[in-house]
Parts: sequence; C-alpha cells; structure tokens
Amino acid sequence: MKRLTPPRFAFLLAATALRSASAEPPMADVIRDDLAFAAAQYTRLLDRLPDQAGHPRSFEKGELKLVKPTDWTSGFFPGALWLLFEATGDAKWREAAAKYTANLEAAKLNRSTHDVGFVLYTSYGNGLRLTGNPAYRDVLLTGAESLSTRFNPVVGSIQSWDERHGWKFPVIIDNLMNLELLTWAARAGATPRYRDIAIAHADTTLRNHYRPDGSSIHVVDYDPITGAIRARVTHQGAADSSAWSRGQAWGLYGYTMMFRETKKPAYLAQAQKIAAFLLHHPRLPADKIPYWDFDAPGIPNEPRDASAAAIMSSALLELRTFVDTTTAAAYTAFAEQQLRSLSSPAYRAQPGEDGCLLLMHSTGNLPQGGEIDVPIVYADYYFLQGLLRDRTGLK
Repeated sequence: MKRLTPPRFAFLLAATALRSASAEPPMADVIRDDLAFAAAQYTRLLDRLPDQAGHPRSFEKGELKLVKPTDWTSGFFPGALWLLFEATGDAKWREAAAKYTANLEAAKLNRSTHDVGFVLYTSYGNGLRLTGNPAYRDVLLTGAESLSTRFNPVVGSIQSWDERHGWKFPVIIDNLMNLELLTWAARAGATPRYRDIAIAHADTTLRNHYRPDGSSIHVVDYDPITGAIRARVTHQGAADSSAWSRGQAWGLYGYTMMFRETKKPAYLAQAQKIAAFLLHHPRLPADKIPYWDFDAPGIPNEPRDASAAAIMSSALLELRTFVDTTTAAAYTAFAEQQLRSLSSPAYRAQPGEDGCLLLMHSTGNLPQGGEIDVPIVYADYYFLQGLLRDRTGLK
C-alpha cells in the first residue's frame, strides 16, 4: 500500500465528493460490488497463506503480519470468512472458515485476558450462528466461563489487562465488545450469572468511562480491593482527555448490542448519545471517516482510522432498528455514507494489493507507533458485517 500524502488524499476525496447524490449507484449495487471484491481478494489471500502459519492481522512495511491464536485479533479473519459464507452461500468459505476457526479452540481456556470474547465470538460465534455445529457451542460456553473469572464484584467490572504501567485493575472501553459472549452464554447455558456480569460491567463503564458530552475515556484503573477509581487515562488516544476514535466506536457498538441483549433503556439512551457525539462532531471529515483521534493535535494532517468508521457504520445499522423512523433514516444515511467512502478508491484496496486485505488507512496504536495508516483485519470484519446488515435492510 502506498501511503497517501494529504494533498493526494484530499484530491481523491474531493473527486469522490463531486459526484452528486443522484449520480451515485444504489446501495444494493455498492454492496454487491464490495462483496464480490471481498470474495476475490480473500481468495487471493487464502492462496498465499501457508498452512497453519497464523492468522492475518495487518499489512505493514510491505509484509503481511500473521499472528498466533493468542493475539486479540486472531478471530477476525475466520470471522470474515464466515461472513463471506453468509454473503455467498459458497461452501468454500465455510470450509476455510471452519479451518481457521479450529485453530482458536485453545482460547476457550485463556483466563489471562478479556479478549477471549473478541477471539471466540467472531469465529466460533459466527460459525455456530451459520452452521449450528454443537461443538462450537461447547467451545463458546467454556470460553464464557473463562471470561467470567476476570470479573471483580467489588469493582463491578471485568479486568481487561493484568497489572501494567502501574495500573492495578485496568478496564478499557474496548471491553464492552466481549460482553456479547456472556449474554449469549447466559441464554445458551442457562447461566444467569453471565448476564449479571455483563450488565454490571456495562453499568460500571457507563458510570465511570463517559463524559457529559458522550465521549469516552480509554482506560479506567480501579483499586481491586476497594473498587475506588485510581486513574482515568489513555493508552491509545492522543491524550487522557481526548476522544480516541476507535474507542468511541467500540462504545457505540457495545451499548447498541447491550440494549439488544437486555432491553435496558439506559443502554439505548447511551448508544444514541454516543451517536450524536460522533455524527455531529465538528472535526469529522466530510467523507465521514474519522481521524484516529477526534482531538489529534495535527488535524487535518493526521492519519484516518477506517476501522473506526467500519465499526461505527455496523453499529449504526443495528441501532437504527431500535429507534423511531426519522432517527433511523438519519443513522442509515450516515452509515451508508461511511460505507460508500470505504468502498471508494480512497480506502478500498486495489485487487491483489495491500496483503489482499480489503481496506486501507486504519490506525492501530499511534502513540506506541504500531500499525499506523495500514490495512488491519478488524476493519475488514466490521466492513463486511456492515455491508450485510445494510443488505438485510434494503427494500
């Protein structure tokens, strides 16, 4: 991937903006084209992958980065393969998804991270949903039990990371995304305790991570003995007081999902508050693909984060199903703008390039110098999920 300089990037975006709304193809055609491109691109990717060598994570410095099953991103590649199976019905995607899903079974016993939800629910969760394989159900239930061991009832949260950087009990906003494994497991295994843990974590996060304007802090560190807050800081954002873009997207997705799972009005209200913060932010670019942090000091000469946009669009396309028709139309229009931008030459990879991933211009962890302005697999996953969510809502 050739990194776009700001003038060239601006030219591409301006060219895209010149198209009038009436000249744009229908979303049905955009979705159809994107899914065909994804199938062709991932066919090339599968052909390039050696057996059992790892799962694709990103493409950086001319190399495709592969990760072990212990990496928090390892579930997104098999998850994307499952979504391609859902999109096409082609058995080759089912076979490939099952192969790469099987690599992750050991994650069900991992009690050292909250990311067991990310790893298992994107892979085994989609596999179970699409095939009904009872072995997948067993893996997910074991994984939910492992995840539940990280819950501290005094804090009221699931611990994200073990002690690091002087933090005793750090909880990151991303952790909301792991709760879906618990709410599913509560139903599937008749284990109400899992649902109680998910609700407690969501309530604690709502109380302690969020600012009055609807933006979130990245990390809240607690005293595991007393439950008192020790610090509110960032790890991946521009500053402790900033709005790290992907963190805002995780929150939007997380509270939308938690409303679906629990029907608690507070979660719907929070999802809509986050949506308002994002949709009307004065530093959101015209193409609706955010900078990596809404408060990054060098805007407009800062990297974008296509992954944040992909997560946002997918979340909004679910959130629209829970609100009145006028608000739903606004959410749909915004999400479809994002999907159109991600589908444009400014963001969508060229066939066979960028490690055969789908989207360029994501930013993983800029403060730590990791995966800046590169294709990243979780952007692909939520992009595909958003396309499929929009397709099901097409008239």
